[in-house]
Amino acid sequence: MAETERARETPHELALLAGGPRAAVVVAVVALHLRGAVEPGARNTVVAVDNDAGRALPPLPTQDDDADVPAELRVPYLESAVYRRLHGPCHVRELLRDPDVRWAVATLRTGLAETGMVSPPALGATRAARRRLQVLRTTYPVPASRDGLSDEEKLLAVALHGQAALRVAVPRFALRTGLTPRPPPPQTLPAPLYPDLRRLRGYTGPTTAAASSAGAEAGAVAEAAGLRRRGRLSQDRTRCPGGCTG
Repeated sequence: MAETERARETPHELALLAGGPRAAVVVAVVALHLRGAVEPGARNTVVAVDNDAGRALPPLPTQDDDADVPAELRVPYLESAVYRRLHGPCHVRELLRDPDVRWAVATLRTGLAETGMVSPPALGATRAARRRLQVLRTTYPVPASRDGLSDEEKLLAVALHGQAALRVAVPRFALRTGLTPRPPPPQTLPAPLYPDLRRLRGYTGPTTAAASSAGAEAGAVAEAAGLRRRGRLSQDRTRCPGGCTG
């Protein structure tokens, strides 16, 4: 992905176009994780970490509908709102219930409307935006490995490809925070429909292999006994050539 700079939009904006508000929030969470500002919590939650990256985020302004948010602050405001909410463990799906997060997502959507990428009244992606996403997905397919990827390239992959890219870019973080589902447990073979009839009838004898071994052993014993009997008869004839009488 050497040409990441050709994506004019930020990964957060592309995620909003591709997958809606939740996808944009997921990119913000991953961006914070890549800077060490959040980490997995208990039971598929995410929690903030007190570090320089988190403290460097801008404070959120007073939410005034008439105030214009500078374009360069829309993404930092979204990450700041997400980071503030994550000071307590939280599921990613719950982040969109936070008023500050919803406001930050709205400012991001407003910026896309200004460039013609979303249209009123529902502010859905325009045809031009969908074509743009298709071109970018073709140009930047799901990476085969995270080796050599920059943080910006990882975010772009997650924005364009969602879970498929999460499994490559941040597999352990995504799994531990519930961003990707856990694989199902291995299935055990079902019990046979018709159990062994010998067991149903109370038969507890040897198996086929054991029976063969036992039969061979019994044959050898019988053969040895026959040899001993023939040996005794031969000795008796030697002692009594004409026959012995009582």
